[in-house]
Amino acid sequence: MGMLRVMSRRGDDRVAWDVSRAQVGELDAIAAVKEAERIFAEERAKGATAFKVEPGQAPVRIDQFDQTAEQIVLVPRVVGG
Repeated sequence: MGMLRVMSRRGDDRVAWDVSRAQVGELDAIAAVKEAERIFAEERAKGATAFKVEPGQAPVRIDQFDQTAEQIVLVPRVVGG
């Protein structure tokens, strides 16, 4: 299972997908991966920073969506004032 978490003022929004089901062609699983990938691209275009988070490892900054990641966290661009 993979999860995309988008940080926001409301906490975080989550999209989950099952890459193994997507790889065997299950349509709902493929749709979930595509939705997570779309959100990832949209948030990155707005300036969000993405991190791949795996248990027992330090988070790693990523620039491309990784459907095999256990968890991806998107942090929006911080605007000062």
